[in-house]
Amino acid sequence: MNASLDRFDLHTRWNTAWSGGDIVVLRNDAEVDRIHAQDILRIVFVQSSENASAGDLVFALVELTDEFIVFPAETGLAGRVHFERQAFWAAKACVYWSDLLTAQLPAHYLARRGFGLARRAPCYRRIAHAEFTPWLDHWLIEGPQSWDERRWQRIEHSRPFARIDTHADTRPGSFSP
Repeated sequence: MNASLDRFDLHTRWNTAWSGGDIVVLRNDAEVDRIHAQDILRIVFVQSSENASAGDLVFALVELTDEFIVFPAETGLAGRVHFERQAFWAAKACVYWSDLLTAQLPAHYLARRGFGLARRAPCYRRIAHAEFTPWLDHWLIEGPQSWDERRWQRIEHSRPFARIDTHADTRPGSFSP
């Protein structure tokens, strides 16, 4: 195969992996960033409200002391990095969840996807705390909640009559307006 064709790749491949106590971020198999996992204050997994699975993420936001890091879904942060060390994340109690309806990123943090198509998606980047905190203040965030707790909560909410208060006294004659 032609060597020049091997180097021409329109698709950037992102990946994340553990390296000791660090999370390594790779782009096309080259290390571009490294985050010490103990320095993570909070991870907010952002989902579309249409997705019923805890694994269907749009992006993740990692909060450090001085900055935030946006991880698009294709980086795999919610996959291998989360699942390989579930006990670590559960003990740290730093995993939170938000819906894409409220967890909006400013347009300048999004990149165009595809050939000139209007679809814009989150891109990997570091953002100063002071710059992003006003946006984060408008997000509705739930947690801390492990992946399994989130999955069971979504199952509970999808059941018929799930939102009815079953602890209310419904005996005849107990109703008082």
